[in-house]
Amino acid sequence: MRLQHATWQEVEAYLQHATGIILPIGSTEQHGPNGLVGTDAICPEAIAWELGEREGVLVGPTLSLGMAQHHLAFPGSISLRPSTLIALVRDTVVSLGRHGFTHVFFLNGHGGNIATLSAAYAEVYAEQSMGYASPLASLNLTTHNWFAGPRVRELAQALYGNAEGSHATASEVSLSWYACPQAVKQVAMSPTVAPVGSAQCHAEAFRRRFPDGRMGSNPALASVEHGRRFLEAGVDDAWEAYQAFIGQA
Repeated sequence: MRLQHATWQEVEAYLQHATGIILPIGSTEQHGPNGLVGTDAICPEAIAWELGEREGVLVGPTLSLGMAQHHLAFPGSISLRPSTLIALVRDTVVSLGRHGFTHVFFLNGHGGNIATLSAAYAEVYAEQSMGYASPLASLNLTTHNWFAGPRVRELAQALYGNAEGSHATASEVSLSWYACPQAVKQVAMSPTVAPVGSAQCHAEAFRRRFPDGRMGSNPALASVEHGRRFLEAGVDDAWEAYQAFIGQA
């Protein structure tokens, strides 16, 4: 069930038997010559929606803006500040906590969000421990990075080997194409496999290091059929992680 498509009465009924919710979170940023700007939000959203349908888990609205300042030299990229994302996450989970949700599972599609999500959780837990607000008392928060799940990693290695890379990867491009087949782009890559390096820099330096936006990847290897396989692997990984999370006190 998707929160946006439910009535408040349906959400109230859901809370009578379950207090967990999945929130897809990603970014809006360049993904190389053939990757969609919305890739990092499209991928976790596709997995979350499929998981919600299969297992009856409530899925909240996708948080589609994230930590993308290093991509801002590429048109179309949009970034939040760390403090903005922390505030967004906090307000979102506190709102959910007020209604009785106890476990918020962030299904993440962007590596650049990981540190800031952890900082946001620390803020919420500090308030919870210090007794500032009762809605925080029972909140449990976690991040599952779909691209780092064991089944997804095994599949990416089998299909692409070292050409998977770390940004604008063939795996994420494939999954985004499966979710949005009308947006498939066929583009020649030069060089075939992009250079590797660090993304810890400002936007202009990032574009100098990675002129077409790719990091160590060859997303020309992507396909819609691969995307179907990554969806299946991603759902299995996420469901396993979600079940383990829900079992925590």
